[in-house]
Amino acid sequence: MARRAEPWQTAEIPGPKKALLINKPEIVSALLKRSKRPILIVGHKAGEVKLSSGSLIDYVIRIADLTKASVTSTPVIQREFIKRNFKRVVGMPIVDIANRLIDKEWKGFNGEGGYDLVVVIGFTYYVSWLILSSLKHFSPQIKTISLDRYYQPHASWSFPNMSLDEWEKNLEVIVKGLEVK
Repeated sequence: MARRAEPWQTAEIPGPKKALLINKPEIVSALLKRSKRPILIVGHKAGEVKLSSGSLIDYVIRIADLTKASVTSTPVIQREFIKRNFKRVVGMPIVDIANRLIDKEWKGFNGEGGYDLVVVIGFTYYVSWLILSSLKHFSPQIKTISLDRYYQPHASWSFPNMSLDEWEKNLEVIVKGLEVK
């Protein structure tokens, strides 16, 4: 099946600059390893999406542990992280974190500087669309990755539209790639 780089939500026009397709999930592993200051932004769907090996949030925790990335989530999903004994999560509404990322003076949650790579996962499609659009237009120095299963043209890199099984296989490849030192 050919992979398509078309927005999942029809009639949305992202402009001339569109996300590069993640045809090989190893690309994500390499980008995360190369990043000096990555941040994972996690939405409420991370606790709702059930995959054959568990919840989407379990993949997010594995990625965060392997990369030592900062993690912020919507307050609703923050308790799911805490239930899983993952305490390096900051609960914040998505619009607030997006506004902070756009602010060039913001030094991050730990005061060590701004983030160079933003990974977005677990949001409703149109919410990711808007957040990634604002980062694309107002913080072009920040690279973005959408790890959701629908193509997000405003990200720097995005998966194409794919089935749930294919998406889970890709997430597993990313984790395996991060485990290799």
